[in-house]
Amino acid sequence: MPVHDAPHVSLKKRLGRRTFLRGAGVALALPWLDAMTPAHARSRERRSPRRMMAICNNLGFVPDKFFPADGGLDGAGDDASSPYLEELADVRDRVTVLEGVSHPGVNGSHASDVSFLTGAPGPGTGGFQNSVSLDQYVAGQLGPVTRFPSLTLGVNASPGRRSLSWTESGVLIPCEDSAAEVYRRLFLRGTDAEVRARMHELRLGRSIMDAVGAQSKSLQRTLGPRDRERLDQFETAVRDVERRLTENEGWAQRPKPEAPIPQPTDPAERTAFMEKSALMYQMAKLAFETDSTRTVTLLLDTNATPTVSDVRDADVEITDGYHNLSHHGKNAKKLAQLEAIDRNHLRLFGSFLGDLAAVGEDDADLLTNTSILLGSNLGDANKHTTTNLPLMLAGGRFRHEPILRFDRQNNEPLANLFVSVLQQMGFETDRFATGTRTLPGLETV
Repeated sequence: MPVHDAPHVSLKKRLGRRTFLRGAGVALALPWLDAMTPAHARSRERRSPRRMMAICNNLGFVPDKFFPADGGLDGAGDDASSPYLEELADVRDRVTVLEGVSHPGVNGSHASDVSFLTGAPGPGTGGFQNSVSLDQYVAGQLGPVTRFPSLTLGVNASPGRRSLSWTESGVLIPCEDSAAEVYRRLFLRGTDAEVRARMHELRLGRSIMDAVGAQSKSLQRTLGPRDRERLDQFETAVRDVERRLTENEGWAQRPKPEAPIPQPTDPAERTAFMEKSALMYQMAKLAFETDSTRTVTLLLDTNATPTVSDVRDADVEITDGYHNLSHHGKNAKKLAQLEAIDRNHLRLFGSFLGDLAAVGEDDADLLTNTSILLGSNLGDANKHTTTNLPLMLAGGRFRHEPILRFDRQNNEPLANLFVSVLQQMGFETDRFATGTRTLPGLETV
């Protein structure tokens, strides 16, 4: 891999995407520059930011309503439909359903949601250690190009216990469960005094982290191998905190974007599941539209959701809690309620995709520039299985097929999809977690 010294790089010719600045023993990868794009391509269009979002419903979807019926499908045509996919009719050509995909070695039933974006095996076993999630890997690679490196959102997410986002050292990043708070972070600056106080907190936090880091290095010499390994993980987390604090301090003095809508009001009860989900989708759209972040995760903690009170279905009344409905035992009444909830959520998701498609950008629309994964860590919550996950990929610079089917007995690793998303975002990598290649059949445009 060629390395170039800065004084010898000529911007009159095209730079390679692997161009590095080098000095004092450090090789620093350059961000994407206009000089890395061929001149004829620069004259045609301006490249908009690439983004990603991942949504996980941790109680899944009813499988036979989610996946198109098998048999006779040639990758196109009306056969690639299902009761749930009918809710996405307006954006169906921007969505690829994935069947026969899961994370190898990820078990643990309800505990498996922590590995949805990490692929770390054995979440249900003692001594489990998580790894970096896809969104945090992307945020770390991008650096401080946006005010927020990432947004970690949740609906009814158990505080401090459930999240899709994990640091490089496998530390949970708590979900933000309030749409109103997300709005305030995105658009409300505060008074000058509040900004100064916030910057003081950041500086104080960074100095504390420096002190902790120094103490941990001193402690290293007195510890055995196993404790040193644990301390290494802690130091990695400390460095991650320091980086985030430094980046936040720089953004604290910059003006925030103008708020395009009034501040939302959070529903008072967790039972308003659809309203809370709709608000979080709206916050994600605003965050992408204002380029406040490039990565968003949304955990729908349906395991912690009581009886859903705001399902729009005149023929079905929801009388039982979400978790109990997911363990339906093929009871017709419970299945009807669960299917009504699933349909309502797929309807929300379809509206979200349509809203993104309606936002024009320099070279396309917001949906084209955002890769979105919707799915679950459970293939069938009724059986607690973690294989054959219900998944769909929307948007992004992909050539969407109605469905990509893989072996239901020997599943394709989900992390191969993550490699595809990373490459589509411009990262030159051929592996992530258990992914060692791009997802077969998924092509970019």
